[in-house]
Amino acid sequence: MSYKYVYLFSEGNGSMRELLGGKGANLAEMTNLGMPVPQGFTVTTEACTRYYEDGRQIAPEIQAEILEYLGKMEEIAGKKFGDAANPLLVSVRSGARASMPGMMDTILNLGLNDTVVEGLAKLTNNPRFAYDSYRRFIQMFSDVVMELPKSNFEKIIDEMKEAKGVKMDTELDADDMKAMVVRFKEYYKQEKGVDFPTDPKEQLMEAVRAVFRSWDNPRANVYRRLNDIPYSWGTAVNVQMMVFGNTGDTSGTGVAFTRNPATGEAKLFGEFLMNAQGEDVVAGIRTPQTIDQLKNVMPEVYEQFATTADRLEKHYRDMQDMEFTIENGKLYMLQTRNGKRTAAAALKIAVDLVDEGMITEEEAVMRVEPKQLDSLLHPQFEATALKAAKVIGKGLAASPGAACGRVVFTAEDAKEWDARGEKVILARLETSPEDIEGMNVAQGILTVRGGMTSHAAVVARGMGTCCVSGCGEIAMHEEEKYFELGGMTIREGDYISIDGSTGNIYGEAVPTVEATISGDFGRYMAWADAARTLKVYTNADTPRDAAQAVKFGAQGIGLCRTEHMFFEADRIKAIREMIVSETVEARKAALAKLLPYQQGDFEALYEVMQDRPVTIRYLDPPLHEFLPTKEEDIAEIAGELNITVEKLKQVIASLHEFNPMMGHRGCRLAVSYPEIAEMQTTAVINAAINVNKAHPEYKIVPEIMIPLVGERKELKYVKDVVTATADKLIADAGIEMTYKVGTMVEIPRAAVTADEIAKEAEFFSFGTNDLTQMTFGFSRDDAGKFLDSYYDAKIYESDPFAKLDQDGVGKLIKLAVRLGRETRPDIKLGICGEHGGDPSSIEFCHNAGLNYVSCSPFRVPIARLAAAQAAIKAKKA
Repeated sequence: MSYKYVYLFSEGNGSMRELLGGKGANLAEMTNLGMPVPQGFTVTTEACTRYYEDGRQIAPEIQAEILEYLGKMEEIAGKKFGDAANPLLVSVRSGARASMPGMMDTILNLGLNDTVVEGLAKLTNNPRFAYDSYRRFIQMFSDVVMELPKSNFEKIIDEMKEAKGVKMDTELDADDMKAMVVRFKEYYKQEKGVDFPTDPKEQLMEAVRAVFRSWDNPRANVYRRLNDIPYSWGTAVNVQMMVFGNTGDTSGTGVAFTRNPATGEAKLFGEFLMNAQGEDVVAGIRTPQTIDQLKNVMPEVYEQFATTADRLEKHYRDMQDMEFTIENGKLYMLQTRNGKRTAAAALKIAVDLVDEGMITEEEAVMRVEPKQLDSLLHPQFEATALKAAKVIGKGLAASPGAACGRVVFTAEDAKEWDARGEKVILARLETSPEDIEGMNVAQGILTVRGGMTSHAAVVARGMGTCCVSGCGEIAMHEEEKYFELGGMTIREGDYISIDGSTGNIYGEAVPTVEATISGDFGRYMAWADAARTLKVYTNADTPRDAAQAVKFGAQGIGLCRTEHMFFEADRIKAIREMIVSETVEARKAALAKLLPYQQGDFEALYEVMQDRPVTIRYLDPPLHEFLPTKEEDIAEIAGELNITVEKLKQVIASLHEFNPMMGHRGCRLAVSYPEIAEMQTTAVINAAINVNKAHPEYKIVPEIMIPLVGERKELKYVKDVVTATADKLIADAGIEMTYKVGTMVEIPRAAVTADEIAKEAEFFSFGTNDLTQMTFGFSRDDAGKFLDSYYDAKIYESDPFAKLDQDGVGKLIKLAVRLGRETRPDIKLGICGEHGGDPSSIEFCHNAGLNYVSCSPFRVPIARLAAAQAAIKAKKA
């Protein structure tokens, strides 16, 4: 069968995203709606997949099909590609299924050479425009296709402006543009050893190849990993006839949103530049005008644009992000897509669209990215400190939130400082897509250039990171790692603070406070809660964390790690005494000192959680973690414990393990030292008895979790210790109280023998951190050493510790769920590893039939929304 790899815009529609990519599908849809779209064709995502399968070659039949469609496009345009008398120029743009702003490449003005540019100059009677387009094409083609840095061309432009004594590119005339073309081509030949390609068809194939290649560039791979976009999707390529915003004062270009992407306010928001091309607006080389000023410049065009924008929003029933060009007073729509927005805007827009009757509550729940909620829950500046702080400059409020940290000037430095535990703010002349990893770890981003639609602004909003862009007052010295602003010199490592909601910049550290969550949030989350079936618990070891989680809507504690309660100075001494004890009696005496602390901690947790379930995991880490390693600490602690340094060193040596992850820890400690389980059970049961007495309405049912079980008899052995202790305490108190004993499934053997283990366990909690380590056979602490090589080789697409491996670890979980329920139909099932806060892992948990997920307090709202979206998707499916 013959296979179709290319579609005219008029042959596609909005439902063909998988094949045509988001941009191609939307261009086709706008064409069908009769909007003024410059026509063209889309090379499908399947052609991209085939390009990689064929060893990064475009197959001859695909090349032939592209040229065939180029012919059809010439007919539609009434112009000829490569013809000096009536030239057709095109743009070549990427367009993946999921929006990946700035991650992949675009080439404009393609089809120019020395003869065609002469023809274009004559035809338009505008040589400046013709040569300006040509120099832009050489620069973009060299950068995107031939990988010559754009900045080296910018240096040539700056030298020419300086020589002429002008500030703006627009002040250079036709002769300057001609001279620039000559210099650009000389530089190209010097770097590449060959002349700049003059055959338009060769230019086109090279450009399509470059877009396919950009699917696999480092920044796109990082973006996909952060946003869960599969590598297998590939990108489409859109070839579209050029319309020109740089022909003079009746032409221009712009980017606009149907609502404000920072606040959600329902009015047109955007920017335009007259006598410019698209990349000028986004790159921020010139400062654009706001979209409402277009009313004064070109009233008819503004009216037509406003009507089109309104129509697009109603058609897509969502806020649109549109690119447009005005050529000699005529409006053209270059693209539309659902706009990236901040979390606050996403909530407001979703709630407003429900109130406007455009979407249902359930559709609204699907409209906000769960990860975005993160930024709503994060700090703002402390009000009094903010009043006292001095504003040293102001940029554009590009992405809200408050950030305070030490200044760094490169993405590499941001990563390095972050790894050392420093909070950083990344300051750049302008960010480029290569900066993605640095932007991801920074508290905030500050740029000298760029508007509200610049790369920095769009990416920061998507990440929920605070960003101030376009602060032109900054004198930036990136190479020397300092900048000057407001009479201050800010060097690398100095503290600054930026406010992404006002654009203010402070030359000092301004303390931040926790976010307050407003009306839209409560209403929206109530819709999410109505849709979900999966409960959301939290991992919390302190009353403070538990209270925070309850505030964010947690329905219980799925994991309280008791060892975290042992590290305080007054407690660690008792646990060390227990470790060095040589008899059961001595161990029990040391544990008796810990008992009141443990019991007090559990009482405080029960008080906060009231009648919500609390799952308490017994001591898990190997004992050596509680002992010192430095000589001076060993001497001091030996003195405290009243034993010789030699004796303590012997104990430390005896506890040394070759692989502590698989060593003497978890339930193995309770098998060796049952008195530990006795003490912990006493603390749990007594705490519950006391709080139940004080608050009879709570009816606490303690849930005791035995970690690291791999064999039913092992669990039974520890459970017998627990039940003997608990039953006696309850009988002595003369009360009625039930409790549950379950286990953490974190060893593959526990998953495959779950039917046996369920004979003893009343609940399973999947500890996916350890289950992932044990299943893959590598430690999460060491995986960082080789995971990058695995990403580069496309062996893994994501970190299995951040996103649940559904094919391997997931299969074990599904097996354990099925086997556990066969033995005990009412067994309670949950997950408490890091994956409990990851949206795609939560969707897996919903589909696998778990009862709850448990995650850190700040991820509770994210998990609630992800669980709701999983339920809605499953219902539709």
